[in-house]
Amino acid sequence: MTGGYGCIGSWIAKQLIENGNSVWIYDLKEDRHRIDLLLTPEDYGKVHFVPGDVSDAVAFRQAVETTGATHLLHLAGLQVPVCKTDPLLGARVNVLGTLAVFEAAVALKDQVKRVAFASSAAVHGPTALKPGERVPDDALLRPSTHYGAFKVCNELNARVYWLDHGVSSVGLRPWTVYGVGRDFGVTSEPTKAIKALAAGRSYHISYGGLQDIQYVADVANTFLRALEAPFQGADSFNIHGDVVSIESFVATVLDVVPEARGRLTHGDRQLPIAPDLDDSRLQAALGPLVSTSFRQGIAETFNRFRTLHEEGRLDLSDLG
Repeated sequence: MTGGYGCIGSWIAKQLIENGNSVWIYDLKEDRHRIDLLLTPEDYGKVHFVPGDVSDAVAFRQAVETTGATHLLHLAGLQVPVCKTDPLLGARVNVLGTLAVFEAAVALKDQVKRVAFASSAAVHGPTALKPGERVPDDALLRPSTHYGAFKVCNELNARVYWLDHGVSSVGLRPWTVYGVGRDFGVTSEPTKAIKALAAGRSYHISYGGLQDIQYVADVANTFLRALEAPFQGADSFNIHGDVVSIESFVATVLDVVPEARGRLTHGDRQLPIAPDLDDSRLQAALGPLVSTSFRQGIAETFNRFRTLHEEGRLDLSDLG
């Protein structure tokens, strides 16, 4: 797994270990500050670190061959702010890194059975929707960021690897993922808000409008289904969670944490990504998928943050 020390990767590692598996994480450095929020000390021996740059195709192929990996989960990537600041670096990591993963799958075709990779809802860009209308997987892709454009490129390259080499792959498009460990990126603010309240602080979410918000435990489970479910071909799918306004998100958080009233506010700027994604093809291909209720996901996140804070293990540096 690449990007295994990120938020989604850490949750996937947690679920794999709970199912009796060991995990190999390929990354530049062993940064455990997210994964340590989820694992017990007994779990640490089941996580194996393999150092390397994902854009180094030779090194990555050697890592796959050495570990004997049969399924490749590619989550490594730079998010919107970094890609905007340094598009060349963003392209090297997000595009060349993805090509390196697929090149390893081609070189080790008898060993590697499936590639699953993180695309993004950012491939869609802003879309005008009528009430009750959802954006389908095959809508015309019009990203409004370099990050989204890189993800479109990856989806198209995945299709070519299937056509040219028969490499089977599944790309998944998360939207606003929330939960313990989400501490970076434009849509990390809802999670930061819950963390701030758990630490007794106030928080202002800088944007508003609608978003498709998705609990990280469910997203992790969906990525595992993308690796394991019977599937042939190359396709990319929307992930759908709960489509809510930021105002509704705040109301639900305050319902879970009534003592925080007056400490959580929000703006009104709509993020430039389609707010409601149709996941019917994903459900048909990989379903049924795990779905945690909106309120339960918020409650579980708050309670875990509060416990970590009481234990003195909650890093608040991302709150500013």
